[in-house]
Amino acid sequence: MALTGNDAVAEALRQVNPDVAAIYPITPQTEMMMKFAQYYADGKVDTEVVCVESEHSAMSATVGAAAAGARAITATSSAGMALMWEILYVAASNRLPIVMALVNRALSAPINIHCDHSDGMGARDTGWLQIYSESAQEAYDNTIQAFRIAEHPDVLTPAMVTLDGFILSHTMEVIDILPDEEVKKFVGEYKPENYLLNTEHPLTMGPLDLPPHYFEHKRQQVEGLDNSLDVIRQVAREYKEMTGREYDLLELYKMEDAEIAVMALGSSAGTAKEAVDTMRDKGVKAGLIKVRVFRPFPVVAILEATSNLKALGVMDRAIAFGAQGGAVFLETRSALYERSHPPVLSYIYGLGGRDVTIEHIAGVFEELAEVAKTGKVKQLVNYVNLREPE
Repeated sequence: MALTGNDAVAEALRQVNPDVAAIYPITPQTEMMMKFAQYYADGKVDTEVVCVESEHSAMSATVGAAAAGARAITATSSAGMALMWEILYVAASNRLPIVMALVNRALSAPINIHCDHSDGMGARDTGWLQIYSESAQEAYDNTIQAFRIAEHPDVLTPAMVTLDGFILSHTMEVIDILPDEEVKKFVGEYKPENYLLNTEHPLTMGPLDLPPHYFEHKRQQVEGLDNSLDVIRQVAREYKEMTGREYDLLELYKMEDAEIAVMALGSSAGTAKEAVDTMRDKGVKAGLIKVRVFRPFPVVAILEATSNLKALGVMDRAIAFGAQGGAVFLETRSALYERSHPPVLSYIYGLGGRDVTIEHIAGVFEELAEVAKTGKVKQLVNYVNLREPE
């Protein structure tokens, strides 16, 4: 079936048939929830669709529904996520397994509706799981898996599934869609143990939490995220048995004998694969480490993937202002700190939808090859396809 990324996620949500969907439009997410609303209007889902007046209300409604025991969803982009910022923390701290599609878009100002990862990276410390998609197929598959991961009793943590704005959300590709009954069986019926409408075991949720207990509750959130690493892999194994499509925390492309590699996430990983092939044709042992799961950050998997490298370039589609390099670079360098590791360079690229091509990433590989050869890093933080002042 030929679908855009937005339509692919909407199709996955139709098949899951959640209890509640809170909807508010924002480019480039709008068509996704518009499609889901059409499914509702056509009687293809029996979801309670709540059309709200803002993204803050969308996340608030989703939190309320999830707290009451419903399987709840929403979707947003960019400034929409910024407006719901307060409630992202509320959802995570209340251990509500909401699933949200995030169609990545730059944050203002200046106003820009195109793709970068400023919204997702800005939310990296909110306590949500973050799963990035290279293609519309991955966005579809990741959405289905996200429910199983978030709702697992050892995790109970909200999950955002991201896809690059316009590059994936509005681009059509052929998607392998599963039969409805297989998706429903895989996801299963949502049966929360603790929820506000459970009159047999009444509880209070989200009360004033003072110093004697607040710290411990935050530590429990850490445990939920840590537990998700094994759950993500288990769910991926089960999904492979059903579909034949393989997923993990990372995807390693031609890393078996790689001496240099780039690390990337989102749609640019597909471009990077082509760049790897280009460099391989020139006799350069290049590879790609694609980060599928950014939160929790897969430290052990990254240590294993980078163990034989002579140089690593980490590509960030967002700036961490005031820091040395982007968020993925900072996480990676921190992960590698305790052991002997290759030189690690930061590459900022693609802000506001700026193109990144095979040639641009091949240029990154050429710089990494020189670093691997000489052991010298000329510049730690680099900018790809940036017009320098004359």
